[in-house]
Amino acid sequence: MTGGTDVTESSLSCVKCGKPAHLQCPKCVELKLPREGASFCTQDCFKASWSSHKAVHLKAKLSSIGSNTPWESGIASPSDGWLYCLRKGQSRTAQMPHFDWTGPLRPYPISKKRVVPAGIELPDWAVDGIPKIEPASDLQHVVEIKSAEKIARMRETNRIAREVLDAAARVVRPGVTTDEIDAVVHEATIAAGAYPSPLNYHFFPKSCCTSVNEVICHGIPDARKLEDGDIVNVDISLYYKGVHGDLNETFFVGNVDEASQQLVKCTYECLEKAIAIVKPGVRFREIGEIINRHATMSGLSVVKSYCGHGIGDLFHCAPNIPHYARNKAVGVMKAGQTFTIEPMINAGVWRDRMWPDGWTAVTADGKRSAQFEHTLLVTETGAEVLTARLPTSPKVFPWLN
Repeated sequence: MTGGTDVTESSLSCVKCGKPAHLQCPKCVELKLPREGASFCTQDCFKASWSSHKAVHLKAKLSSIGSNTPWESGIASPSDGWLYCLRKGQSRTAQMPHFDWTGPLRPYPISKKRVVPAGIELPDWAVDGIPKIEPASDLQHVVEIKSAEKIARMRETNRIAREVLDAAARVVRPGVTTDEIDAVVHEATIAAGAYPSPLNYHFFPKSCCTSVNEVICHGIPDARKLEDGDIVNVDISLYYKGVHGDLNETFFVGNVDEASQQLVKCTYECLEKAIAIVKPGVRFREIGEIINRHATMSGLSVVKSYCGHGIGDLFHCAPNIPHYARNKAVGVMKAGQTFTIEPMINAGVWRDRMWPDGWTAVTADGKRSAQFEHTLLVTETGAEVLTARLPTSPKVFPWLN
């Protein structure tokens, strides 16, 4: 709090220490929240309470999203920012775009771009949407062997990414919008002092990707409420201390049918089986063979249009990690390399189509898709999963309980 609002009621007590309070959080005043939970005796007490107190603001924002919203009556209003996305995030429209939709899902309006506070280190696309270092880097062709110092930063960044994904997992339930999930991700990321890597990356408009049902990847968080029986993938990437972390998981929303449960479980197993072969000397192309074998044995298909990737100083770089069989990935694994494996497995055909927003990839036949992702470090003897689940991670997958 850089400045306080005087509180005239002498009966109010400081949230931190219980002493008589004379100041009130300006943000609480703006949101018209009760004074009882927003009063402080001094600036020092406010600063000491900030990390927990700011959750009150987020809760108020999320609850306000849930009622009397423009999309519930089929109206998207430019005045409140809720508009449909076009041109990879570079433009908006008040009308739903025309498209030959492949499944039941439809896009909904999206909210305004979220703000990143001053003091957080920004990637070079944060302001204008255009990555500058990444496309021309030699690391698009050479797989970096990272120093011990950089590996330490990667461990820290990816642990934060895991904690952010866990925060998102805790709010997934019927009735919650994917925009609300994005708000939780955004707030948790900046609270850790990190930048949400997807935000404005090639103009992507949100802080995470939320891919529901037939969406394969890169779904844009919007005003649609999750429904009982949905599955939703939440993909988290963040930038901290000069390096990126990346992971995703597919969650069940309420009571999910048996076929969808098996799809998600098989996709999880595909990733686990691929990680199990990672060690120095293994060819990158073998990952796809392992994943494809397990998926096809379950009658499922593997997406070919999107692959895993190297990660570190750059969000995406060499090596490419295809997830399908008979791929042409070059190179072998060496200790000190970091990359993602992120299989996308479809219930029907492997082919995909792109929605008019330029980001949302969906299955060509409208059937469901699932995905899981980890960031890995190749060690001398195998693999270290930098985004591994923590003891505090929510127990959302029945097969792990």
